[in-house]
Amino acid sequence: MRLSLSPVGGYWLVALVACALVVLLWRVAPRAQTPFRRRVLTVLRVITVALVLLAMLRPTLVHTTTRRQSATLLVLADCSRSMSVADGLNNQSRWNTLRATLDESLPALRELAQDLQVKLFAFDAEARAVELADQLDLPAAPIGDQTALGAVLDDLLRRESGQRLAGVILLTDGAQRAYAPRDTAPQTVARRLADLGYPLHTVAFGQARGTGQTRDVSLADLAVNPTVFAKNQLVVAAAARLSGFANQDVPFELLFETAPGQMTRVADTSLRGDDAGDPEPVSLSYAPPVPGEYKLTLAAPPQPGELVTTNNTLSTFVTVTKGGLNVLYLEGALRPEQTFLTRSLDASDDIKCDYLRLDALERDSRPPDLAERFQPGRYDVYLLGDVAADIFTPAELASLAAAVRGGAGLIAIGGLYSFGGGGWDSTPLADLLPIEISPLDRQSPDEPVRADLHLTSPPQMLPTQIGERHFVMLLTDAAHNRAAWQALPPLRDGANRFRGLQPRAVVLAESAQGEPLLVARDIGAGRVLAFAGDSTWRWWMAGHADEHRRFWRQVMLWLAHKEDAHDAGAWVRLAQRRFAPGQRVEFTAGYKSESGNAAAVQLEAQVALPDGRNQPARLIKDSATWTGSVDEARAPGDYTLTVTAHDAAGNALGTAKARFLVFEQDLELDNPAADPQLLASLSAMTDGDSVPPEQFSSLLARLRNQPLDLEVATQSKVELWDNGPLLILIVGLWSLDWFLRKRWGLV
Repeated sequence: MRLSLSPVGGYWLVALVACALVVLLWRVAPRAQTPFRRRVLTVLRVITVALVLLAMLRPTLVHTTTRRQSATLLVLADCSRSMSVADGLNNQSRWNTLRATLDESLPALRELAQDLQVKLFAFDAEARAVELADQLDLPAAPIGDQTALGAVLDDLLRRESGQRLAGVILLTDGAQRAYAPRDTAPQTVARRLADLGYPLHTVAFGQARGTGQTRDVSLADLAVNPTVFAKNQLVVAAAARLSGFANQDVPFELLFETAPGQMTRVADTSLRGDDAGDPEPVSLSYAPPVPGEYKLTLAAPPQPGELVTTNNTLSTFVTVTKGGLNVLYLEGALRPEQTFLTRSLDASDDIKCDYLRLDALERDSRPPDLAERFQPGRYDVYLLGDVAADIFTPAELASLAAAVRGGAGLIAIGGLYSFGGGGWDSTPLADLLPIEISPLDRQSPDEPVRADLHLTSPPQMLPTQIGERHFVMLLTDAAHNRAAWQALPPLRDGANRFRGLQPRAVVLAESAQGEPLLVARDIGAGRVLAFAGDSTWRWWMAGHADEHRRFWRQVMLWLAHKEDAHDAGAWVRLAQRRFAPGQRVEFTAGYKSESGNAAAVQLEAQVALPDGRNQPARLIKDSATWTGSVDEARAPGDYTLTVTAHDAAGNALGTAKARFLVFEQDLELDNPAADPQLLASLSAMTDGDSVPPEQFSSLLARLRNQPLDLEVATQSKVELWDNGPLLILIVGLWSLDWFLRKRWGLV
């Protein structure tokens, strides 16, 4: 306790007031008064002045009390399944090492509990309190399916809200493995701990390489085209990690659904493991013979000694189509046209374009199977770019001509060595093309570009009177089609000049000056187009990508005799076919009538779960399509989504189905690598320590000896001047003085 003074205006003002009062009160009574009366008045005046001066000094009694504040130390032990990995000293599991570490440090923890409130938790997806007794009641084995580092720290931080934390100690392998919504990033919570001044200390268990000596084959990153044309090669690729299989061959196989529920091995290969255990590519292929929707699985048979086998397989669904087009694009020059042309063709799900560049200067780069690609039935359409005829053998050109006469489509586009400039006049294709080619049109590589073979100014491509009604040239409805063509940029890179037309050739497009640009002709069962331009890519660059895609798609459909194909009926599409447990499954659906009008159609959707139950799926109409989602997709297995279309009267118009799967995933053991770097970064963010298990006792000793600011001083004040009794006393003394002076005749 101490006395504190806070004088009004400072001590100088109090001194001046005291001097003034002494002067004014020097004579308190005439000398005619008796000594007793004079003494009484003097005492009254002195006491009053003293009290006034005391009030001006504003004395305050300050009482300071120091008390010890309680603080909590949180200790979290990871009991998820990844802690069962035996990569410690003498092949000890991480869990056994953790338990031994805590058992050895139990006396230090109890000693630390004398100064702090030590709370111990075992955690996986959630945290559970463990009593700090003579023996720790930890689980016998780590069985947690998730390691939710961030969510658990966040939960405990909220639970201890309002309490003072001396720190948090996290004993774990450091890898966050959690599904939503328990996948809170631990870095986010660490930043909050840092802002609050709470250090996070970490103790890392396990090796960063994960399984160490544990044998494990794991597959990841499945890559497969969701659609493929019947009898075309479907390539299935993934990344394989072989741990513990150094210098050993591990087999892989591709399984394909050949009948409902029946998987048949259709391809196999093997990989040799190495000491590094880094991911290696594995690839297998298969040509599905029959259209339909099929399940495929890339798998490695379980190997002796594997702890986990759920990561040995990857499955998905693919759609094998019948009505698709196979296009072979042969190009001799590197130019922008091929980039955008292939991009437009690839945008169509039912068109598969194989691109080959045939360099005249590097004839050894020709693919060895080029002759086979010209066999009848191999491709629906052949596209010839700026490539000279002499790069092909006579037998190859004869096969190509036979394929076209047998029903394949052929289009030759403009370029320096296209048509006559490339020497095509002496080939079997000269009789197929709808334009005349002269031997005099040959363009030599060492001479300037011949102006007589090319148009001098960039032509504006416009449909002819016949072309305005032709399928190839319809960019929009007939009333606005010509305006749509006029809005496209000219072919600024120029175009080839056609010498003349073959009999029965039809000009579909021409320049504003009337030069033919796109000429069609039927040959036997096939169709042929000659296109003078080679810069339609400028349409795309000018913002007309939709028109570019539509034009080239219609070219291919017409050449393949598929301009009348339609896909009327209900349809459903999934953006992907593989989902993690609990991942949101979204899809789009719709209905296309023969007339294209689906305004009065209603859709409903349901999903068949792996256990045989059916659940409705939500659908919301969005313009002409519907968007939907599947809520219950947590159990691993195959799901079947069915969309049914009804008319206004409730009559069924058709159904569409699509299958997807929720893959079985051992989140903890698929890749049980420890992550000590993450733990070190979390500790660094909060000014905490990151130590190996053998230094855990030393960490506790530092915490015990570290001076923690746990004492809190509180002060209580009693103001001796600012109270009623003092005021009453001063007023009473002044009143008594005045009363006596009045009574004794002094006033």
